[in-house]
Amino acid sequence: MTTTVGGRSWVRRGPGRRTTIALFLLPALALYGLFVLFPIVQAVHFSFFKWNGLTPLTDFVGLSNYQRALADPVFRGAVVHNVVIIVLSLAVQIPFALGLALMLNRRFRGRTVLRLVFFAPYVIAEVITGVVWSLLLQPGGLADGVLHAVGLGSLYQPWLADPSTVLTALFFVISWKYFGFHMILMLAGLQGIPRELDEAAAIDGATRRQAIRYVTIPLLGPTIRVSVFLSIIGALQLFDLVWVTTQGGPVNASNTMATYLFDWGFRRFQLGYGSAVAVILFVFALIVALAYQRFVMRRDIEGAVTVDGG
Repeated sequence: MTTTVGGRSWVRRGPGRRTTIALFLLPALALYGLFVLFPIVQAVHFSFFKWNGLTPLTDFVGLSNYQRALADPVFRGAVVHNVVIIVLSLAVQIPFALGLALMLNRRFRGRTVLRLVFFAPYVIAEVITGVVWSLLLQPGGLADGVLHAVGLGSLYQPWLADPSTVLTALFFVISWKYFGFHMILMLAGLQGIPRELDEAAAIDGATRRQAIRYVTIPLLGPTIRVSVFLSIIGALQLFDLVWVTTQGGPVNASNTMATYLFDWGFRRFQLGYGSAVAVILFVFALIVALAYQRFVMRRDIEGAVTVDGG
């Protein structure tokens, strides 16, 4: 902006580009530091103490809480359960969501209603989902009644009360809750693929299956990788649905790292030990996230970065 004073022209310079960016980022960084970084630092600090959350921090135990967690077979079992849910999600949930997305991306009557029906479970709160499925799968519940009504009552199992079936039943509930989210992601990715490519593949003699395999799936790769990433991180942080449904039982057969943390930290009032478990979970999730972004999503991240040549 140019200002004339006493016959002289003065150029008033505004804030530089970096200053402007910093001013816009400052509120977000302040909130991030207050609600993310500060709690992490606090959790690390608490993890070095034997503390019940009420008394002063005076009983310093060093790394004993970490050694105790890593030596506890229940915690190691919880880690295994998280890994099992991740593997099942990648092997079953993601392909199922992809298949539905491919089906619902085609034009036919009623596809909008089907999209809404399949996506609806994701909108329902986790607590409500856990309570409803607990009632459905309990002895004498809807699942038991339906099996007996069709003459298959012998197939009924106490799904959530049997250590051999509880993890499978939980995964079914988790998949029912979240597959619609991944389906919507896949549909969004499919909308960005030009139809001309499918038409060109058909002209070249490719079947529908070949077009999906060699044209659609490769172009949908970035969306699939994002969906897989969100599925992995979500499975590592799985808590509320499991806690409401089974509270990690029976006999710790459905424990996850988050339910184990909550049990020891807030039910048994061992917040120092619970903080150590929280730090282990955070480090585990951070390593997985960084490794995935470094080795799997590297091309997508680099492709999303634009360089300003001006």
